[in-house]
Amino acid sequence: MLTVSTVNVNGLRAAAKKGFTEWFAATGADVVACQEVRADAESLSARLREPDGWHTAHAACSIKGRNGVCLYSRVEPESVRVGFGEAEFEESGRYVEMHLPGLVVASLYLPSGDVGTERQEEKERFMRAFLPYLVELRGKAEASGREVLVVGDWNIAHAEIDLKNWRGNRNNSGFLPEEREWMGRVFGEAGYVDLQRKLDPEGPGPYTWWSYRGKAFDNDSGWRIDYLVATPGLAQRCTSVVVERAETYDQRWSDHAPVTATFDWDWPS
Repeated sequence: MLTVSTVNVNGLRAAAKKGFTEWFAATGADVVACQEVRADAESLSARLREPDGWHTAHAACSIKGRNGVCLYSRVEPESVRVGFGEAEFEESGRYVEMHLPGLVVASLYLPSGDVGTERQEEKERFMRAFLPYLVELRGKAEASGREVLVVGDWNIAHAEIDLKNWRGNRNNSGFLPEEREWMGRVFGEAGYVDLQRKLDPEGPGPYTWWSYRGKAFDNDSGWRIDYLVATPGLAQRCTSVVVERAETYDQRWSDHAPVTATFDWDWPS
């Protein structure tokens, strides 16, 4: 079996003090992807930077304390790539990929936006540049006999079943018609598969992010914005996708929950 987990940690050093370290020590995952690390590798403790038994790839943001993604793999990667070739985002700490035996796995932190601001314009530029790269990545992987798995915080709820209060968010970033249409293109022209929806096409949810404000977590008023997106061959091998939602509010170590997928795969261990 192959097991892959993804989680937006909302600051890795802070999460480590609140429960991430214990979760990571107990995980059975072969690959763990983190987003919003908010630290470069040199600023992390050794057990976060290079845990025993793991190979790591870190992509920090050039602006200190912002963004940041990383990958942990129990299998040594053949190569690592930071960024996807778009100059504006090469040092933004938003994308890193590992080339593993038969698999390219990537950790993605797509920008969040705010309608009518430069942040939304940045998000739209990222989306325009990233979709062609996904197409290119799939083509190159197929040519080399690899599957692709892009996981992380995509900051878009694709459909009404992907957030609790969809009516109240139709004009907000993360659920705009053009963002949802773009996600549809990822699953259409780019040819990728949303693993959660492959196994659970009806919904609603399960949600992966809940605001810290109000009673969002207690009322399960969340958004599904953390995705595991795979090429079709790998998607056919997916046997489960589980959102590891904390049992209680005070047991949360991030405003996101880890999402873990398992695959029927003859994986080296």
